[in-house]
Amino acid sequence: MAGEAEKRLKEMGFDLPAAPKPAANYVPYTIAGNILTISGQIPMGPEGIEFVGKLGDDTEVEKGQAAARLCAVNILAQAKAALGDLNRIKQVMKIQGFVNATPDFKDHALVVNGASDLLAGVLGEAGKHARAAVGMSSLPFGVAVEVDAVIEIG
Repeated sequence: MAGEAEKRLKEMGFDLPAAPKPAANYVPYTIAGNILTISGQIPMGPEGIEFVGKLGDDTEVEKGQAAARLCAVNILAQAKAALGDLNRIKQVMKIQGFVNATPDFKDHALVVNGASDLLAGVLGEAGKHARAAVGMSSLPFGVAVEVDAVIEIG
């Protein structure tokens, strides 16, 4: 039975996927006490990697936001795998959004809003968080965005 968070995610047009497998030698999440740390999630969709590109070059802000939203969906998938139920999320403490961007690109915050808006929309007050939005010269597999998260669990 899907909880309220999963219902809201579905209303936003997303099904909660199975948690993506790590792409290298790391674990997808760790839990220490009541803190869940989720490794960086890329825009992995049902057919594989989506949203490859560089903001400020071949990718517009709207596509970057869509990439960030998909990263946030994958954060929720990892949280569900770790916790069994998204209702155990007490508070998203912080996310970090990494934007594959040209040196002169300046709208990193607008891009990462895609992830922030999705988390707040799905989790309500528990989804509001501190964050960083930074530009990178490249990201794994050439993806446009990667997002990680630190979550307090109850």
